[in-house]
Amino acid sequence: MTAVGFLKDKVAIVTGAGQGVGRGIALALASEGAAVAVVGRTPGKLDDTCALIRERGARAEPFPCDVADTEAVPGLVEAVAERFGGVDVLVNNAYSGAFGPLLSMSDRAFEKGFRTGPFAAFAFMKACHPHMKARGGGHIVNLVTSAMVRWDPSTYGAYAAAKQALRSLTRTAAAEWGPDGIRAVAIAPHALSPGLQWWVDNNPEEAEEFRRTIPLGYIGDCEQDIGRAVVALLSPDMRYLTGATIPLDGGQAHFG
Repeated sequence: MTAVGFLKDKVAIVTGAGQGVGRGIALALASEGAAVAVVGRTPGKLDDTCALIRERGARAEPFPCDVADTEAVPGLVEAVAERFGGVDVLVNNAYSGAFGPLLSMSDRAFEKGFRTGPFAAFAFMKACHPHMKARGGGHIVNLVTSAMVRWDPSTYGAYAAAKQALRSLTRTAAAEWGPDGIRAVAIAPHALSPGLQWWVDNNPEEAEEFRRTIPLGYIGDCEQDIGRAVVALLSPDMRYLTGATIPLDGGQAHFG
């Protein structure tokens, strides 16, 4: 079986695609026909995602990479372009940072969130730009968080700061690269990733309280609620949308 959709003959890079939201987005893109470069730190998880994509009839190759190593990013993007023939879509999902009160957080932990967040995304965006421009345009999707707009971001401050930087970077890329046919959007998802599932299983009362704050009444599915939304944002029907931050959280946060 071969996946056929409006992304047929398109090439997507998805970071942090070994599990969770990244895997959900990769699978949704593949279901529309995209070939996917599956990027992440753990080879076994990347292989699992690739196998799931191939079951749907789409091409997939694993590209092990720690996105914090920004010097390695240009070479990785070149390898993807050589393997697949170009780059059309970039999804910056990978992030590995720290959570907790500011006074108990080390400078190194705070910095790690920026290195794996906006610094890594910046490196991927710059490396992908010439390939997208050469193909007449492309799409960038950067993952941010509703913690950026909470009235009380206690214990999420470092995370929110890194993601707010990425949100600004997204808006700037949309403005500067629009003439090259490149659209850039940010999404702020809630999804039942493995980490969140663990928290739900181990904190049922708190999890139920959290669920009640979501107007739609449930935590999103990584593929059906987040991945499919990304597919929709890449569709030709959304060609005039760029620079925006889209909350994919069942109505929980207010992006005013």
